[in-house]
Amino acid sequence: MVNKVILVGNVGIDPEVRTLEGGAKVARVRLATTERLYDRASNETKEHTEWHTITLWRGLADVVDRYVRKGTQLYIEGRLRTREWMDKDNNKRYTTEILADTMNLLGRRSDNPASDGAASGYGAQGQGSSYGQQGGGYQQGGYAQPQQPAAPSVPADDPDDLPF
Repeated sequence: MVNKVILVGNVGIDPEVRTLEGGAKVARVRLATTERLYDRASNETKEHTEWHTITLWRGLADVVDRYVRKGTQLYIEGRLRTREWMDKDNNKRYTTEILADTMNLLGRRSDNPASDGAASGYGAQGQGSSYGQQGGGYQQGGYAQPQQPAAPSVPADDPDDLPF
């Protein structure tokens, strides 16, 4: 079975970060994703914005606390989780949130409202930073650089190696 969510969006309000009694940090982020659709009949572009609640624990919550503010662009990988509770009128209520496993800070360093020049989480050229959780531990990597597949090698005398 697979329960995986990948989102790229902008933080709508400053994150809510709390420290629990045991010392673990938890952060809640509201992330907006916008889908742009072109309507050929009316020659208009329509936008639909969806709001997501992201929950981040421990090391990821610490990174959110230090670097994420309203307007920060994030890449999130996680899984859906639905919770239910009884409200004050004794009605059963539900909420669906994303439990984040990986978070990348996107955009240039100057785009991040929380960057103060000492944000070592950003690369020298402004690449995003990657923070992820692996097997109970937290891995804080330097640069989030895409992996490029190796180009296949073609022998120089290959007749199929044509320029057209």
